[in-house]
Amino acid sequence: MIHSMDVSELKITAELANLDLTGEDLASLGNEVEKILDYFSSMMEADTAGLAAGKAGSAANRLRPDVRTPGDADALLENAPELEGRFIVIPNVL
Repeated sequence: MIHSMDVSELKITAELANLDLTGEDLASLGNEVEKILDYFSSMMEADTAGLAAGKAGSAANRLRPDVRTPGDADALLENAPELEGRFIVIPNVL
């Protein structure tokens, strides 16, 4: 079972996230966290005996292959505001 989160843990978590929460904010957040923890607890009780388990990446690559359509790069470059050869010129950031 997942334990509940007390106010001191909420304060520490808020500080780590650089959040300045009032007492009212902490009370509201505490209620929301309790709902989340209750939901996780109910998920842990679900019967998963018949479900297949696997590792990420163990299946074949499910992504489509990269396909280059002729003319795509040229159409893109036509829309660029400024070019230097076949490169798009962008403003310096620093």
